[in-house]
Amino acid sequence: MKKTLLLLALTGACLTAQSCRQKTPEAALQPETTADSLTATGTHLTECSVKTGNLTFTHALGGGDTCVSLLPGGALEFRCTENRDFFCDPNEGKLSNNTLPALLAAVDNTRPFTLTAKVTPGFTEEGLYNAADLLVYANDTLWQKLCFEQDERGRHRIVTVRTQGTSDDNNHEPVDFPAVYLKISSDTHTLASYYSFDRKEWHMVRLYKNYYPARIWVGIASQCPKSGLCTSLFEEVSLEQTSVSDFRMGS
Repeated sequence: MKKTLLLLALTGACLTAQSCRQKTPEAALQPETTADSLTATGTHLTECSVKTGNLTFTHALGGGDTCVSLLPGGALEFRCTENRDFFCDPNEGKLSNNTLPALLAAVDNTRPFTLTAKVTPGFTEEGLYNAADLLVYANDTLWQKLCFEQDERGRHRIVTVRTQGTSDDNNHEPVDFPAVYLKISSDTHTLASYYSFDRKEWHMVRLYKNYYPARIWVGIASQCPKSGLCTSLFEEVSLEQTSVSDFRMGS
């Protein structure tokens, strides 16, 4: 009888331990990131109408529509004065700045889209962090920039800034060309960013789940976070209601 009771006690202990082990991973799971789960500030959009190629920008941030000139052939010259940027500093907001001038177009995020442009930033010797950007924007604390930017050593490189409340600033490859093609593409589930020198071979720099809400804006910007002036050129700007077919290759 004692052996039977001991066996039953050991069996019950094993079942209890197994039950705890099964529940621990489930309890440890964090809720999936969604737009609704993020603390968001409002949008600061104004209406405008700036057309280039097949795209009409209908909204602006930071007076972006007053900073552009349409050039022959459909290119846009985008001027940005100093101390203007879009960044939500994770270090208690010390470097936060939401004064970036940008042009945006509304997008139905329940459908695929691809935004592409050839960008030539206005790099200068004193122009730390000067850049030409592509943007995905939901509100002032939920957005992404894809940039061709000047770094602290004066090198020009591809940079992505993914912002969910605060900004995740990521430097990618240095580029020894004055201009590059930038592209952001979504199939509604995945969103990825790319650059190219010839619009044929694309290099992926960032890929993540498309957690943005159904209505978002995409667009372009020129930034000058420090001193001087950044005048960027945007050519071959296009917005298509399709996505890349191969997210790793960008084609």
